[in-house]
Amino acid sequence: MPKLFFSYSHADEAFRDQLDKQLTMLKRQGVIETWHDRRINAGDEIDSSISAHVDNDDIILLLVSPDFLASSYCYDREMARAMERHEKKDATVIPVILRHCEWQHAPFGKLLATPTDGRPINS
Repeated sequence: MPKLFFSYSHADEAFRDQLDKQLTMLKRQGVIETWHDRRINAGDEIDSSISAHVDNDDIILLLVSPDFLASSYCYDREMARAMERHEKKDATVIPVILRHCEWQHAPFGKLLATPTDGRPINS
């Protein structure tokens, strides 16, 4: 079953929660499995837990917002590694535009974003 990783800023946690709920039927049917950093257990190492998913999951959703673009962790670590894997065809990266921001010139700007035409979910 394909594994899906959410790369997002904690400022956008409500959007992530809603999207995860929308994927519930696919999870129940065994089509996908989702993971995000709020599933890290007490005592686990944060960076290695996240890296394991960025390095191994099949689908990486970039939940794009001004906060995502401003986050060094999201942009420089998660997104950069996700795009490396995408270019090697080891993973599929899907930008999901949450809020208005200048995302088109980012490394993932060449990818077809969702919703349609890259219109932010909140508009």
